Amino acid sequence: MAISKIMHMKDCGSGFHGRHLRRSINYIMNTDKTQEGRLIGGVNCQPDMAFEQMKDTKRKFGKVDQRQGYHIVLSFKEGEITPDTAYELTEKFMQQYLRNQYEVVFAVHDNTDHIHSHIVFNSVSCINGRKYHYKKGDWEKEIQPITNKLCEEYGLSVLEIGDEKSDPDLANREWSVRRDGPFVWSDMIKRDMDACILQNNTFDDFLCMLKEKGYEIKQGKYFAVRPPGMDRFKRCKTLGDEYSEERIKQRILEEDISSYLKKQQTEVKPQIVRCRVKHYRRAKMSGMQKKYYAKLYRIGQLKKKAYSQVYKYKDDIRKMHRLQQQYLFLARHDVKSYVELAGTIMNLTDKRKEVSAEKSKIYRNQKKYDELFQIADQMTSLKECENTYQNGDNFFEDEHKQWVTLEQHIKDLGYTYEETLELKTYYKKLFSEVSQREKAVVKELNLGKSIWKDNVKEDEAKVLDDNIEKEKKRDTEKQPVR
Repeated sequence: MAISKIMHMKDCGSGFHGRHLRRSINYIMNTDKTQEGRLIGGVNCQPDMAFEQMKDTKRKFGKVDQRQGYHIVLSFKEGEITPDTAYELTEKFMQQYLRNQYEVVFAVHDNTDHIHSHIVFNSVSCINGRKYHYKKGDWEKEIQPITNKLCEEYGLSVLEIGDEKSDPDLANREWSVRRDGPFVWSDMIKRDMDACILQNNTFDDFLCMLKEKGYEIKQGKYFAVRPPGMDRFKRCKTLGDEYSEERIKQRILEEDISSYLKKQQTEVKPQIVRCRVKHYRRAKMSGMQKKYYAKLYRIGQLKKKAYSQVYKYKDDIRKMHRLQQQYLFLARHDVKSYVELAGTIMNLTDKRKEVSAEKSKIYRNQKKYDELFQIADQMTSLKECENTYQNGDNFFEDEHKQWVTLEQHIKDLGYTYEETLELKTYYKKLFSEVSQREKAVVKELNLGKSIWKDNVKEDEAKVLDDNIEKEKKRDTEKQPVR
C-alpha cells in the first residue's frame, strides 16, 4: 500500500525567505538516493533550476513571504513496488492532485527497504499566482483517495481511510499513516531530530528549529513531538535511547556538522587500487611527412583545437531557455490558439498602459513635494554636524545655523524633518513597486510578441507589431519627461 504525508515549509525571515524550500529540494535530489539522478523529475520547471524559478514566480506575483512550499511523501510497502513504477505513480499523482498549476520537483528514493517518493512544490501557482491552501480534512478527502486509486491501477494494496478508527487493532499496525507507522513516521522524525541536533548548540535552539519544521512539542512528564499530518504525539524515548530528552541534550554538546563529516570520512577506509595500462609507442613521421606538416603549419592550415567545445552549443542552450519561457507563457495564460495569443498580447498591452498611467500619476504627485525633499536632503547632509554641535562642539556653529534655518523653512511648509523623510520613503517605495510591475508586464508582453513572430506569418506579425508600437508611442508622448 502507499501511504501519503504532507508537510509545509515556513518563511525564514527577510534574510532568506526560502531557506527551508531550498534545503528540501536539495535533499530530495540527492544522487545517492535516486540512482545518480535518474529518478528525478520536474513539472513547469527544470529540477536543477527549480529553486530560482520558484523564487521568480514569487517575486512576479509579490508573494515572497509566509509559507514557501509544500512537501508530500508517498511511502510504499516493502517489496511491493519497483523504483520505476513508483516514479510513474508519483507523476500521475501530481497531475491529478496539483493539475500542473505549480512548479514541482519530485524524486523516488530507493536507498531504503521501503521505496518512497518525495514531491516538493511551490506555494505560489505559476499560472495564476494563487497560493496553495491546505485545509483540515484534505488528506482524507483528496490526497489519500488519489493515492488509493493509483494503487488500485497498479495492483497495489490500498489503505482504507476509516479502518484505523473502526478497527482498534489496526491503530497499532506498522502501516497506519495516521498513527505511528515505524517506516513512515519514526524514521522521518529521527532524521529531522538528527539534523536539528547537528545544527544547534543549545536545547532551546534545537526546539526552535523543530518548530520551524512544523513540529508541535510537548514537554511534561514525557518529551513528545508531533509532525504535521500525524494525529497523536510521539514520545521521543520510544524512538530509541539516543532520542530521550537527556540524551538529546548530551548529543547537542557532543555532536556538530564537523564531527559528523569526520565520522563519515573515517568510516570509508581508503585502499590502493592497482591497474595495468598498456602503453603504445607513438609512430614516428618520415622525412617527407615532416616536410609536409611543416608546410601546412607555415601557411596556417594547422590550428590547435579549443580546449572547450561549449561555444558550439551556446545558441542551442539559449534557444532551449527561450522555448522554456515561451512554454511557461502559454501555460500561464492558457493560450491554445493564435486568436487567444493575439487577445493575450492586446490584454497585456492594455495592462502596460494602465501601469504606465499609474506610474505617471505617482510621478506627478511626487513632483509637488520637490521643494520639501530638497530641503530634507540638505538637512540630511548637515545631520552629523548638528549632532556633533548638540554634543558641545562649537566648531560646527555655522552648520547649526543652517540647520535651524532649514528646519524653520520646512515647518513653514507644514512638515517636520522626520515626516518629510517618511513621505520621501513612501513615494520611493511606491514608485519602485509600480516600476517593477511595469517591467514585469513589458517582459511578459515581449515574450508574447516573440511567440507570435516565431509562429505567425511575417506580414501578420508586422501588422500586430506596428499597432503595438503606435500605442506605445502615444503613451510615451502623454508621459512627462523626468
